[in-house]
Amino acid sequence: MNLLERVFRFYYYGFKSMNVGKTLWLIILIKVIVIFCILRIFFFKPALRNYKTPEAKAERVIENLTTPKN
Repeated sequence: MNLLERVFRFYYYGFKSMNVGKTLWLIILIKVIVIFCILRIFFFKPALRNYKTPEAKAERVIENLTTPKN
């Protein structure tokens, strides 16, 4: 058996024999998905959607990075 196969079997049989752990991992997975969806919707608005070409998007990003704020 090579190393990759042994590592796979270790995790596969470890997760397969869990009882409470499966439920906890499911809860963690659901929480992570919900958190990322909420962050995406409310905090990370697509600011570059109005620009059609990659060059226009790049120009806007460079402008925002190099313009000094007062």
